[in-house]
Amino acid sequence: MPDAAVRDTPAGHRIVVMGVAGCGKSTVGAALAAAQGLPLVEGDDFHSEASRAKMAGGIPLTDADRAEWLRELGRQLAAHPAGVVLTCSALKKAYRDQLRAAAPGLRFVFLSIGPDEALRRVAGRASHFFSKDLVASQFATLESPAGEGGVLSVDALEPLDALQRRLSAWLHGDGVG
Repeated sequence: MPDAAVRDTPAGHRIVVMGVAGCGKSTVGAALAAAQGLPLVEGDDFHSEASRAKMAGGIPLTDADRAEWLRELGRQLAAHPAGVVLTCSALKKAYRDQLRAAAPGLRFVFLSIGPDEALRRVAGRASHFFSKDLVASQFATLESPAGEGGVLSVDALEPLDALQRRLSAWLHGDGVG
């Protein structure tokens, strides 16, 4: 059952679509934003050039590399009090907590996917800066959000239209998905 205090917040729906590289954050986030009439903020757009170069070279980002990026994503969330969908890996609980501090009532959609499928998807992306060599490090860094309030975990392999309908229902309190 969704948390009524979160659902009834006057701030609107602020949602982070999260997960490892290749789980479909951008695709699902865009579908959810369109269905809810909310702006979409693509977290990858806010990585520094240095971080993009590291990832393109197969070098995992450190917490220090992510610090300013997470601060900026928090500012983006705070700048959209009427609602927003943000795509962001949010792999560690500390990262999610930092985003929650910037946007009270923030909800997360965790797109769960296996390592083999994530690697297949990332390897098939020709125009993205993220190296397929980093997929394993994403899984090593991931701290599952299971048990955290305001999080819905879904199978990233579900059809997009079914995922979008399920997420919309969850946001509007029509079931847990």
